[in-house]
This record gives sequence, C-alpha cells and structure tokens, in this order.
Amino acid sequence: MRLVSLVTALTIALAGPAAAHRAWMLPSSTVLSGGDAWVALDAAISNDLFVFEHMPMRLNGLVVTGPDGTAVTPENTATSKFRSTFDLHLIKPGSYRAAVVNDGVMASYKLGGQPKRWRGRAEAMAREIPADAQEVKVTEITQRTETFVTLGKPDSGAFAPSGKGLELRFDTHPNNLAAGEAARFTLLLDGVPAANVAIEVVRGGSRYRDKSEETKLTTATDGSVTVPFSQAGLYWFGAETQDDKSSIPGARRRAVYNATFEVLPQ
Repeated sequence: MRLVSLVTALTIALAGPAAAHRAWMLPSSTVLSGGDAWVALDAAISNDLFVFEHMPMRLNGLVVTGPDGTAVTPENTATSKFRSTFDLHLIKPGSYRAAVVNDGVMASYKLGGQPKRWRGRAEAMAREIPADAQEVKVTEITQRTETFVTLGKPDSGAFAPSGKGLELRFDTHPNNLAAGEAARFTLLLDGVPAANVAIEVVRGGSRYRDKSEETKLTTATDGSVTVPFSQAGLYWFGAETQDDKSSIPGARRRAVYNATFEVLPQ
C-alpha cells in the first residue's frame, strides 16, 4: 500500500499542476456551526476537478491537524476504484487542516545501453539502482495536497507550517472566502517565502463549461499572491517549483502544493 501511494504521488507530482490530472481533497462542508459536527472528505486524482473518474488518492500520508495544533484521528477510512474517503469528527471549535503529504524519488538511468526508470524511497535508491548504472538523473519530490474545515469561529492553530516543501501561510483565512473578494496568501518553501512561483487557480465544474477558466498568477518577491474569487464555488489551487536543494547529492528537487477552497456567496 505504501509503494502504491508513493508511485501515485510521484507520477502526479512529475505531471505538475498544469497537467490534465490534478490531485485534490474535497470536504462535504467547509464551515459548520454548533459544538459537535461530522465532515466527510473525498480524495482523488482526476481530469475533471472534483469528479471521480481517474484514480483514488491513497491516504497513507494523511495528516489531520486540529485547532490546538495536535493530530486528529480520521475515521472510517476507505479506498475504492476512483476515490478514497474518510470522516472527521469535529469535537473542538476552530479550524482543521487535512493534508496528504508524500515524498520520494524518481530516477532515470541507463544499464547496458538500455534506458531504465526507478521510483521509491530515498533510502532504497542506493541498493536498488545498480552500481554500474550510467547517466543517472535523480529528482526528489515532495507533494502536499490539503483542504480546510472550520467549526464555529475560525482560528489558525492548525496552520503552523512544517517547514518542509511548499506550503501556504494564510493572510486571509481559507474558510473565510467570499465571491467578489480577493484573498491573500503567502507561498512558503521550507518555511521561507517563495518568490516568482507560478500559481494556477481553477474553479470546479469545468465539465459543464466550454472553458476551464484557469487563472495564472505568480508570487511576489515576498512570496505573496492575491487571488481574485469572482464567483462562488469550489476552487483548486496549485503551485510547483524546482531547485537544486535536494537532500540527495547531485539531485534536483521538485516541490508541489495543491489545495481546495470553497468560496461562498456574499
């Protein structure tokens, strides 16, 4: 199961946010009231956003963080042909973050003149790629796919960055988005603002439109990006970057970030 999850994550990560297939998580509700509530979440990889038609997202890297910054245990996890699902029991007021986080390595090389490819964990690479392999090219990949739900009053205790890979700092709360208003986020790479990174924002429901309505943005020198949300609906936010700061000597690093936001009518 872990290997399947890793291969899936690496394949999607190499495709990048502008590719046809996008990874996403979708909660049944994003804003709830009361002192106790349940939310069901779907996780999938698809061509049409928020439609189950390609493959499930494996939940091996699932991490849920509660309002006080501690881990929350998901319930009723399951993976079927086209999607994975799980439930969250919200017993504390505040905001929650659900994220699937994966990291791994992809490599290409030649052996006896024949091209080869390998995917797996960094610690397995040395023993699984032959010592006499030639033209070895290695890419280390980190990918984070997440979404957010709030019970009662929004807060930010669940949003502390891990300091690894691409993440968002929420200058505008992700559960306080309204049609006709812009939201400001700051993209972080290893906890530091990431400048000049390409961003793609897509509204869901593209299978019912003639155009996908993709919005292309770029982070400013301070890592910030202002996203205009002209209509209510579900939105997918994607970013990726590459550099030479891999933990593996001589390798490239590719960091990918995806998030789902719900924008409500005013």
